[in-house]
Amino acid sequence: MKAELRALPLEALESGAFAPFGEVIEAGSAATGYTVNAGTAQRFHDLAHIDTDHAGGRSVLSLFRAMPRTVPFEIRMLERHCLGSQAFVPLDPATRFLVVVAEAADAQPRAFLARGGQGVNYRRGTWHHPLIALDRQGDFLVIDREGPTPDCEEVDLAPGWRIESALLGY
Repeated sequence: MKAELRALPLEALESGAFAPFGEVIEAGSAATGYTVNAGTAQRFHDLAHIDTDHAGGRSVLSLFRAMPRTVPFEIRMLERHCLGSQAFVPLDPATRFLVVVAEAADAQPRAFLARGGQGVNYRRGTWHHPLIALDRQGDFLVIDREGPTPDCEEVDLAPGWRIESALLGY
């Protein structure tokens, strides 16, 4: 008998609510901000703790092109990276995406809706769902770890969870 999917509530992506899982990357969460480049730019400094040097790792910068997911969407698995953090920043400020995280593999996940101009940095060891782009294709700047030791653990969720289209305004 197939287990029934459970509805997963959706939360706004806010720094305080997301703090157990990592940092929200946005201008408003900067530790400091100051003018640079002879007054022609504003620097929002120290937005996330990039943590990638465990077990001989190093930081790498990549581009992910994410295809939009159809909603309702099923959350059936989570993954984590125990040797490094992982940051996702949309390159188009109009790109919306879902952030699904959990405190443990067997804990109820939490789903956050990232609005335009927000990215996330998952702390090392944070259970999360792979990138979930909404509405349209999106390009994401990704900062994560590369190293000699593999670093991706996955777990299946049974029963899974469901993101309802009504929560996203569809």
